[in-house]
Amino acid sequence: MPERRLLLEHTNDPAYRTLDGYLAKGGYQGLKKALGLDRQAVIDEIKASGLRGRGGAGFPTWIKWNGIPKDTSKPHYVLCNADEGEPGTFKDKELMENTPFLVIEGMTIAAHATQSKVGYIYIRGEFVDAARAIKSAIDEAYANNYLGKNILGSGLDFDLYVHLGAGSYECGEESALMSSLMGERGMPRLKFPHAPLPTIAGLWDCPTVINNVESYACAPLILDKGGAWYAQFGASTKNSRGTKIFSVSGHVNRPGNYEVEFGTTLGELLELAGGMKGGALKACVPGGSSVPMLDAKTTMDAVIGYEELVEAGSMVGSGGCIFLNEHTCIVTFIWRTSLFYAKESCGKCTPCREGTDWLVKALNRIREGGGKPGDIELLEEICSQIDGRSFCALGDAAAWPVVGAIKVFRDEFEYFIQNGRSKVATPQAREMWPEQPFSHA
Repeated sequence: MPERRLLLEHTNDPAYRTLDGYLAKGGYQGLKKALGLDRQAVIDEIKASGLRGRGGAGFPTWIKWNGIPKDTSKPHYVLCNADEGEPGTFKDKELMENTPFLVIEGMTIAAHATQSKVGYIYIRGEFVDAARAIKSAIDEAYANNYLGKNILGSGLDFDLYVHLGAGSYECGEESALMSSLMGERGMPRLKFPHAPLPTIAGLWDCPTVINNVESYACAPLILDKGGAWYAQFGASTKNSRGTKIFSVSGHVNRPGNYEVEFGTTLGELLELAGGMKGGALKACVPGGSSVPMLDAKTTMDAVIGYEELVEAGSMVGSGGCIFLNEHTCIVTFIWRTSLFYAKESCGKCTPCREGTDWLVKALNRIREGGGKPGDIELLEEICSQIDGRSFCALGDAAAWPVVGAIKVFRDEFEYFIQNGRSKVATPQAREMWPEQPFSHA
């Protein structure tokens, strides 16, 4: 199945990053149509499209927008989670750099649908080019009445601001993002049912809608062409509609962002990326480093869809698809993954703070040749004490990769423990990619 480039259609056109270029390609038609509709009609169109959150959870977008109260005695806020920090994921970065007006238009449509007058784009601090592109686009939008007071004479007032994070992975979690935006430590807060939903009491305890960059970028297309038009893509799946951008990396010939229709298989996605490099397919992590990996056989036929990938044993997640070849040592790969989560734990809750550190120590002992009988069971026990017990879902994200790797490649863990070395002879990176300028220091 070929790419279905709805969001990425003009990503390689530099003119598309300017307002004139964006308008020439049909930009802001979605907003103009949305402004001719009342709030509920806009939400109904999003509902008809079947759009679900593209940041990882897959929650229906229309439910979030519809959850904002009609009462405007308190300010309403629209937030864009652009704190893209999941290893293997880089789609939002490309959208912000190359299609900034698409994101801004989507947020403005959301502002109309939720009666919000202020919006914030929370961008990962390292994404300097993305922030620069968004800020430039915002300035152009203000200068041409696509932001600010009485937008296009519609009566809609909407101000949009950029906030740069400070590099914390935890701030990709929505309540931690709001804490950071309010000047507090970037740590998660209590959630429903123990606290009100963000749509009731979010930023500064005011009604707030939070969506991912890719989710907002879909809105202009949906309002322009209609929810039914968008819903035709992915119709072969149970409940996944439209397209999804996958950031493909790992041992492939053409790494990069690929936009495919739901219903495409991971095998077809691999083909789009030029196939495997340096060896046969061994495993795939389809949705960012936090999701369980799949073996080669399962990968090739696994259908991309929220329910379908769960049935296959993994998740769509953030769309960071990492293909691993036969020379990959799974134990080392999982150790490095766990090291990331241990370093990025905010430390608020004991299961995540202590559990991630224990995982790293246990995995490191195995990879250094000191593994002992019972270590696999120890890893599984640690994961069981993190998963579902941490304060936020990022603790779960640290446990799932380990559990998934043991489930699929238990024999590699057993071999490493019994023999004190990897079952796989892994070549050096400079041997696999001689064209890359690796340091010899």
